[in-house]
Amino acid sequence: MSDTVTNGDASRRRHGRVVVVYGGRSAEREVSLLSGGAVLASLVRSGVDAHGFDFAGGGLSGLEALAPDRVFIAMHGRDGEDGSLQGALELLGIPYTGSGVLASALGMDKERTKQLWRAHGLPTPESVMLESEPDWDAVIEALGLPLIVKPVHEGSTIGISIVETRDALIAAHAEASRFDSAIMAERFVQGEEYTLSLLGDEVLPAIRVEVPSGFYDYEAKYHSDTTRYLLPCGLEQEEERMLGDVCRRAFEAIGGRGWGRVDVMRDAQGRFWLLEVNTVPGMTDHSLVPQAAAHAGLDFDALVLRILDTITGS
Repeated sequence: MSDTVTNGDASRRRHGRVVVVYGGRSAEREVSLLSGGAVLASLVRSGVDAHGFDFAGGGLSGLEALAPDRVFIAMHGRDGEDGSLQGALELLGIPYTGSGVLASALGMDKERTKQLWRAHGLPTPESVMLESEPDWDAVIEALGLPLIVKPVHEGSTIGISIVETRDALIAAHAEASRFDSAIMAERFVQGEEYTLSLLGDEVLPAIRVEVPSGFYDYEAKYHSDTTRYLLPCGLEQEEERMLGDVCRRAFEAIGGRGWGRVDVMRDAQGRFWLLEVNTVPGMTDHSLVPQAAAHAGLDFDALVLRILDTITGS
């Protein structure tokens, strides 16, 4: 019997029937299909009894009918990343990858995440919530220009704009309102952008992201070939250690578990500012967690199995 067959049998016994949940109906559906497809193919290569399930095609009853022993969540955005799916799986008694209900819900809510970080003394740019008819001048006075406008409950920079004028602020609010009823404005941090991935108890190498346009938006994340991912990131060893510490504390503050990613800006004075946390990061060929893992000596298939093994009781 070959080692491949032996390892495959071991994976099936160890993990049981694994269903990779992806797709859904959120604005991140396209990316989720790519992530889920990559994870599913990887698990099959590793000999796991793995099956894919597009949540938009059957909902919770369709997932339950597949009788999973474990669920690998690769559904980004609402329903998959905001605690909804996690709560349903808790009720069904099905173990799943990633953070639990509360941490998922918090991580999907940018403003409440920032409130929690502030309570823990963690650095994050000042922000204000924008009402349906904001006092534009008061917002600019509070945060200055340029600033960033964001839908509170979206990921992948969907609906986000950097604005430099009052008129642009008004237009950005209208654009963000297409995706969410809750909109926030945040002080813009000029500087270098970093992202740091967490895998179980391990902090993976930091990545510095460079974009010719200066804005790491949806196009730059998933389609552009000009976005640069710098590994090593260029920080001194002690600086990267400090970055890892603040990101771990940020992840733990919301109750994150298993795996995740934290996005950070570093200003001209060398200070790190927490932007947001991702509890179901992307797993596409452009995604950041696989890049960081590879730099740490963990190939994609090994990474996927490591994430699967972070499930409590695995």
